[in-house]
Amino acid sequence: MRGDTTMARPVWSGTLSFGLVSVPVGLYSGTTDKTPHFHQFERGTADRVRNKRVNERTGKEVDYDDVVKGAEVSDGDYVIVDPDELDAIAPGRSKLMEINEFVDADEIDPSYYRRTYYLGPSGDEAAKPYGLLRDAMDAAGKAAIATFVMRNKEYLAAIRPDGQTLVLETLYFEDEMRDPRKEMPSLPARGKSAKKERDAAVSLIESMTEKWRPADFEDTYRAKVDKLIKDKRKGKEVVAEGEPPESTNVVDLMAALEASVDRAKKGGGTKSSGSKGSGAKKASAKKSTAKKSDAKKQTNSGRTSRKKAS
Repeated sequence: MRGDTTMARPVWSGTLSFGLVSVPVGLYSGTTDKTPHFHQFERGTADRVRNKRVNERTGKEVDYDDVVKGAEVSDGDYVIVDPDELDAIAPGRSKLMEINEFVDADEIDPSYYRRTYYLGPSGDEAAKPYGLLRDAMDAAGKAAIATFVMRNKEYLAAIRPDGQTLVLETLYFEDEMRDPRKEMPSLPARGKSAKKERDAAVSLIESMTEKWRPADFEDTYRAKVDKLIKDKRKGKEVVAEGEPPESTNVVDLMAALEASVDRAKKGGGTKSSGSKGSGAKKASAKKSTAKKSDAKKQTNSGRTSRKKAS
């Protein structure tokens, strides 16, 4: 993560190969999961609920080392595969990241991108060939397309230079992508919009156009979850959010576009609530219909204590 001084451990280590050149590298996670995570409890108690690996026939718990994988080939018929057998299919490939070709980065459809990683040199001896590849790719304006195996799964990846770093983006394989025309058969034909409405929409887009600054946006849901937990811990009353705005009626589309343009020009704000610079008025919150005493009783019962479980 940018700005984090903690030395991370690579999630994968191996050799990056292009032509006859081999570079020892390590793969580091480029993102941090900040999704709110919860433990599970039985309602009305302080008792944790836990998941266990259980033999469905005997009901007995199964040790992790005794678990193998099974692929269903027909209804109720499975082929059992041992993890060692999966490793043996591609011997050595789990430590090799092979560059197959170089492409123009803008040729890659962004919908193919899966997850971001940083690719770094492993050791001082790898620094020179790593720097050479990075600088050459930067000069050529190209991205590398590579394949590698991690945790028994083969990945397609795009590697591109970014400052001093090589950034690796895992990609979906072509057969993993769905055809939007099959998923959404009611898509309108292109170029059928009325010119007046299209011009108004373009004007609105231009009035809302800003320089891309990722720091301007934050996960407002995560902030609300954090506040909910803090409020319940203090025994405060929980306040419910207002209802989301209704969809624009087709008849009112032009009026909504014109009003949005006027609002944007007057500085009324059109950004979503996820933007730190949002000027849009927040939906008015409405209090729960429960009485305050009942709400406090509920929030207090929502707190759990490990002492109760003992």
